[in-house]
Amino acid sequence: MRISAGLLLFRRTHQELEFFLIHPGGPLFVKKDFGVWSVPKGELDAGEEPLEAAIREFEEEVGNKIDGDFIELQPIIQKGGKKV
Repeated sequence: MRISAGLLLFRRTHQELEFFLIHPGGPLFVKKDFGVWSVPKGELDAGEEPLEAAIREFEEEVGNKIDGDFIELQPIIQKGGKKV
């Protein structure tokens, strides 16, 4: 089973929650829905822990360093069978 890891960033402002999402790009999304948004994520490298992969992918895709208190969420299985 393929495994990806990502970060779901959020913040509370007044009475609302705001989420940080990205629009996927690259050759896989050329003919896909332009309304697609996702968390920054990607597949784990060999021997890499999920949190390490999630931080690496965020920094690669967004171009910013990130740190903080991370809370592990329950994984989901995408329609194609990938665990995220």
